[in-house]
Amino acid sequence: MVQCQEQLVLGAYREPSQSWDRDYDPCILPLLDSMEPCYILFRLDTQNQQGYEWLFISWSPDQCPVRLKMVYAATRATLKKEFGGSHIKDELFGTTQEDVCFQGYLRHLSSCSSPAPLTSAEQELHQIKATEDKVVWEERRRVAAPSGRGKGKTEISVESKHSTLQGLAFPLQEEAKRALEQLKQRRINYIQLRLDTERETIELVHTNPTDIRELPARIPADVPRYHFFLYKHSHQGQSVEAVVFIYSMPGYSCSIKERMLYSSCKNRLLEEVERDYHIEITKKMEIDSGEGLTEEYLYEEVHPKPQALKQAFTKPKGPSGKRGNKRLIKGAGENGEES
Repeated sequence: MVQCQEQLVLGAYREPSQSWDRDYDPCILPLLDSMEPCYILFRLDTQNQQGYEWLFISWSPDQCPVRLKMVYAATRATLKKEFGGSHIKDELFGTTQEDVCFQGYLRHLSSCSSPAPLTSAEQELHQIKATEDKVVWEERRRVAAPSGRGKGKTEISVESKHSTLQGLAFPLQEEAKRALEQLKQRRINYIQLRLDTERETIELVHTNPTDIRELPARIPADVPRYHFFLYKHSHQGQSVEAVVFIYSMPGYSCSIKERMLYSSCKNRLLEEVERDYHIEITKKMEIDSGEGLTEEYLYEEVHPKPQALKQAFTKPKGPSGKRGNKRLIKGAGENGEES
């Protein structure tokens, strides 16, 4: 179909001689003019309740004038309506022969059947899920495997390391255990822990004495860490001690595996600290940097202000005296009568 004197007219037609895929290129390609757009209706071999199904091709070469492109674009919907949209199985648009040739149509069908492209955030979530599934599978395989596979390798028993629905549980290194005992006895006021992803253990980084003003500097800017801080302060005129757990994750500077492992091990670590070491965690926090970790902020997190009670809505009183009957305005029907 081509434009002639502001009308769509038949430019050419071909009779089918073989199957649609064999007739495709011999029928379509000779009709393509590099300087003039056109519409091509190509009959397929499949049928629906209305009869044969058709492929609607919009040919708009790059070299043709812009005015012609606009005219054809404006008549596309009209042609589809006049032909009958129920007969059209698929549509194809092209500006080069490679777009509308048989191989181009096959590429079009393949792209339509493939899933939609993922955004960067969706791709990252997909990678995290795949990594998590892989780690859990390897964990279960390690747990089920018999011990004593060789000398020089660290073996972790079922009791010390296992995976559950709540997450992974890496065993605490001996130095980390001693540090938690010292924190319980209030002999130290700060612990920093890290995950050894190769040995799959939780190791002690340091227990340097830390003042509240020094706490932001303890948060690394490039690696994730677990922190336990004994926050000594005054509240309502009394001296108070509160153990604060801080999970610092600097974000996208860390690998997906690190983010997944630190997130999965966090809850099991806190359960073990509270259950086995009887350390009450007053506040659990997650941060991406030490900026803003001031004394005022920590105080408000440990002692949040009670929310003010919202005043209940009171329905206003209506006007005094007789209000009259209520009215319901109805819309007009199709014939102009009220419904």
